[in-house]
Amino acid sequence: MRKNGLDLKCLPKHFKKDREIVLAAVRNDGFAIADADKKLLDDKEIAIEAIKNNINTFLLLNRKLTMDKDILSLVGLDENSKKGEK
Repeated sequence: MRKNGLDLKCLPKHFKKDREIVLAAVRNDGFAIADADKKLLDDKEIAIEAIKNNINTFLLLNRKLTMDKDILSLVGLDENSKKGEK
């Protein structure tokens, strides 16, 4: 997973449920989050690592995480960003 995070889509389901494997995959390619088990889509750390790798993965997150203040801050959509403050 460290070489190509998108390889996650080719792995058997039990690997897609493994938090450490998914975490390594999204650190390599944020879009690997799309192939993770649905239960891991609620994992804030995985979401943050995916966004750090590619900010566009924010669009793949579940509604709960897209409203999270830390994640909103990471993508520049928090209250301070809207006011032009940092």
